[in-house]
Amino acid sequence: MTTIFDYSITAPTEELVASYHPYPPHLANYERVYRNSTDHGELALFRGKPLAKFFEFLDSQGIGRICVKARDIRTTFNLTIPNEAVASLVADYPDRVVGFAGADPHRGKIAVTEFEHAIRKMGLRGLNLQLYELKLAANDRKIYPLYEKCVELNVPVNVHVSINFSTKSLMRYGHPLALDEVAVDFPDLRIIAGPPGWPWVQELIGVAWRHPNVYIAIESVRPNLLLKQNSGYEPLLTYGNSVLGDKIIFGSGWPLLPLARTVQEARSLPLKPANMRGFLADNAQRAVFGA
Repeated sequence: MTTIFDYSITAPTEELVASYHPYPPHLANYERVYRNSTDHGELALFRGKPLAKFFEFLDSQGIGRICVKARDIRTTFNLTIPNEAVASLVADYPDRVVGFAGADPHRGKIAVTEFEHAIRKMGLRGLNLQLYELKLAANDRKIYPLYEKCVELNVPVNVHVSINFSTKSLMRYGHPLALDEVAVDFPDLRIIAGPPGWPWVQELIGVAWRHPNVYIAIESVRPNLLLKQNSGYEPLLTYGNSVLGDKIIFGSGWPLLPLARTVQEARSLPLKPANMRGFLADNAQRAVFGA
């Protein structure tokens, strides 16, 4: 059985779960949308407990490595998930945790300097941009210095590409066609787009098919939706089992979705064995580390 590299998960420390429970004001609508999906009881199992208990739970689900992401949206929503908090987790669990840094493009050169420090000095391995929280499209020129630094440092960028449910921002910031321009302008930049583009799934598939370095993360989405007729997610299974078999990445989105159920659904998808290995582990490894 393939050991999973969970590309989208939040370790249950106070600093890291601050954007999920309770939701900050700009994300309050997520409480309504995910009311029937989020299992705060599962999260409560680990609050105040040694992190070793959490990693034992990951072991029970066959998860060997996780990617934890910082966020910096201080200009727009006065919130950060600090790079230092993620770096501390990486330092404590270097064989289990890969960390991505947050950076606020609105802060210009300061953001680039802080991002470079997070990569070179703090041991983080990528950049996380939640575009709807930054109120920027992927091709906004404010972000380009950070993309340039990613290429220089040979690290990927994670970009939120999908609908968002914050009524304090706009849907259009998540449209995947903006990524096409970024991928043209930065052909050596590894781009991981997730969640996987709904309601513009076909457009995101087109961008990933066009560009060798664009990946799609199926994160914070029930894997069973890839099987559900008219859900809009079905093309991800069709293409993920064929020409994009080396591009689709699994991320549970925990604690937004319950971990055990999400892993079980992912393992049950009707993917060819090689594509299943890619989906659960190999594609994330290649996207994050470039090999």
